[in-house]
Amino acid sequence: MSDLLPLFLKLEGRSVLLVGGGRVALGRLKSLLAAGARVRVVAPEVDPGITARGVAVEQRPFEPADLDGAWLAVAAATPEANRAVARAAELRRVFVNAVDDPAAASAYTGGIVRKGGVLVALSTEGRAPALAGLLREALEAALPDDLESWVETAAALRSRQREAGVAVERRRPALLEELNRLYDAGVRR
Repeated sequence: MSDLLPLFLKLEGRSVLLVGGGRVALGRLKSLLAAGARVRVVAPEVDPGITARGVAVEQRPFEPADLDGAWLAVAAATPEANRAVARAAELRRVFVNAVDDPAAASAYTGGIVRKGGVLVALSTEGRAPALAGLLREALEAALPDDLESWVETAAALRSRQREAGVAVERRRPALLEELNRLYDAGVRR
């Protein structure tokens, strides 16, 4: 397999098809809704937790036309259904995340850390999701609790550097100096 291209998708207001109605689908639904996606669920059986979210639900098997207008599909159903979604999505040029079925996927989710305005995602290219989860937990523990102040400091410095016309190659060393001062001040507290 070729290297994956890591991307962060802006799904706000965009249509996403979620195929599957069980516990795993519910977990993916929460993430999609947090990203602002307009989610439509298609599954023969649907967990009450999904219907309670107020999304469009169609209780029936997947049909290829369900992908029409979707920016992304998430297949969280049986392996057979996931493969059917993947085949139909490929024909329509829609990326599909086939949960726990890397062979049927054209997009993978990763271990995600959200802390203080920073988003870190990591992947094992679909080969070892449990390892990605362990690495995610380790990264979350390693990131400082005051990371939000690091982000604010970096954003303010970036703005000042751009206004002053500071050369790109000089920006990172200056940021490192600022963050070291911030870190030292936090350690002394």
